[in-house]
Amino acid sequence: MILNLRSLIVVLLTALMLVTAGCASKAPAPQPPPPPPVTISEATWQQADRDIVAASQATTNTVKDYTRRSMRVWKDRVYQLTESDFIPWFTGYWTQQWLTMKVAFYKANSGEGKVPPEKQLAVYLQEQYHQRVIDPVAKEVNPDLVMEQATKLYVQLLTRELRGIAQRYGLPPDQFGRRLSDILAIELAPPPKHDASLYQVIRAEPLEQLPAYVVLINKIHKAAANTAVAAADASISTVAENASKKLEATLAPRGIAGAVSAAAGKVAGAMISIATAGVSVLMHRNEQPEMVDQLRVILNAALDKEWRNEMENPTTGVNAGVLYLSGKIEANLTKTLTPPVEFQPPPQAVPDQVPEQGGSDEDSGDETCVISGDSKGVGASPNCSAY
Repeated sequence: MILNLRSLIVVLLTALMLVTAGCASKAPAPQPPPPPPVTISEATWQQADRDIVAASQATTNTVKDYTRRSMRVWKDRVYQLTESDFIPWFTGYWTQQWLTMKVAFYKANSGEGKVPPEKQLAVYLQEQYHQRVIDPVAKEVNPDLVMEQATKLYVQLLTRELRGIAQRYGLPPDQFGRRLSDILAIELAPPPKHDASLYQVIRAEPLEQLPAYVVLINKIHKAAANTAVAAADASISTVAENASKKLEATLAPRGIAGAVSAAAGKVAGAMISIATAGVSVLMHRNEQPEMVDQLRVILNAALDKEWRNEMENPTTGVNAGVLYLSGKIEANLTKTLTPPVEFQPPPQAVPDQVPEQGGSDEDSGDETCVISGDSKGVGASPNCSAY
C-alpha cells in the first residue's frame, strides 16, 4: 500500500514537472529592442528639397499643357458659335431695326447723370453674346472648372513625385512628413485654418475637405469676377462698346426716320415707314458684308485677348491655383536652400597709440559674428565667437 502511494506521488510529480516545462516552453520570446532611428544628413535633406522644387516646376509645366489644350477647345467653340450664331444675329436686318429703336430710345432718355446710349447698348449686346456664345460653350468647357481641375491635377502629380523622392533618398515616412509639414503651401490666415502645409494639401482627400483650399479657390473666383466687373468684362465688353458706337453712327438716320414716322400720325407714318423700310433693306444688303467683316475682326481680336488673359493671368486665369501653390512651395523651399550669410567684422580704425594689452589670454582675440539658425533660416541670430 505504501509502495503504491509512493508510485502515485512520483507519477504526479513527474506530470507536474512536464506541465511546468511545457508552459515554460510556450512563454513568448523576449522582443528585440527597436531599431535606432534612421539619421538623415542635412545634405540629403537639402538635396531632397531641391528635388521638390524641380518636381514642382516640372509638374506646373505639365499642368499648363493640360490647361492649354482645354482652353484651345474653349476658344475653338467660341469661334464657331460666334460665327454661326452671334454674327448672323447681330448683322441681320430685323436685329438692326430693333437696335435702331433701342438707340433712339436710349438717346431720347439720355441726359446728364444718366448712362450714355452706347454704354446701355453695350450692356444689351454683352448679354446677347453671353446667352448665344459664352454660356453654351461653358456647358462644354468652363474656364472656372478648368482652373479647379488644373489645381487638383497639380496636387495629384506632385504627390506622386514626392513619393519617388522619399524612396530615392530612403527618407522615413514620419521624418519626411514632418519635413513637408514645415513647408507652407497656402498662406491665407487669419484665421489659422486658412493656412495649410504641403503635407496637409497632399493628404487631403478630397481637397475640398481642406478649409484653406476652399478659401483659395473662392478667392481666385472672386478675383476673376471683380476683374470682369471692373474691366467691364474686358473682352466682350470691348467688343460690345465698339460695336455699339459704330452701330449708333450708322443707324442714326434710320432712328430719326422712325421717330418722324411715329410723330406723323398713323396713315402718314405707315407710308413713311414703308418707304424707309424699302430703302433700309437695300442699304442693309449693301452694308452687311462690310459689317460682318468688321464685326468678325473685332470679336476675334477680343477673343484672342481673352484667351491670352485666361492662360497668362497669375491671379484670375485657369492656372491661378497652380501658380499660387507652386509659387508658395518653391519660395518656402528656396529659403531652406539659401546658405547662411556670413558677416565680416567692420574694419577697425588704427589708433594713434596702441593701448597696453591687459587681462588673460582668454580675454583677448578678434571676434567674428556669423548668423546662425536652423536649417530653414528660421530664428537666425548672431553668434559671436572669439579665436
